Amino acid sequence: MAKRSRHTIISQILDICRGGASKTRIVYQANLNFRTVNPYIELLIKNNLIEAKQGNTIVYETTERGEALREDFEQINRQLTELL
Repeated sequence: MAKRSRHTIISQILDICRGGASKTRIVYQANLNFRTVNPYIELLIKNNLIEAKQGNTIVYETTERGEALREDFEQINRQLTELL
């Protein structure tokens, strides 16, 4: 398996968090581990791309800004796929 770029991982996390996701769900769906997911979550929260909602468990949700970035990633990936 080829190493994924940080951009790809961020895009995946933004997609996973669209409807709200626990850290466990992010870890499993993005194929990360708990040690590596924490810096990504911190970065995304710091840049207002996801937000943590407190309840029985913490749920991470993609913000409007995060959704716009995710759509940009998707559009770029589509265009690159057409080139190759």
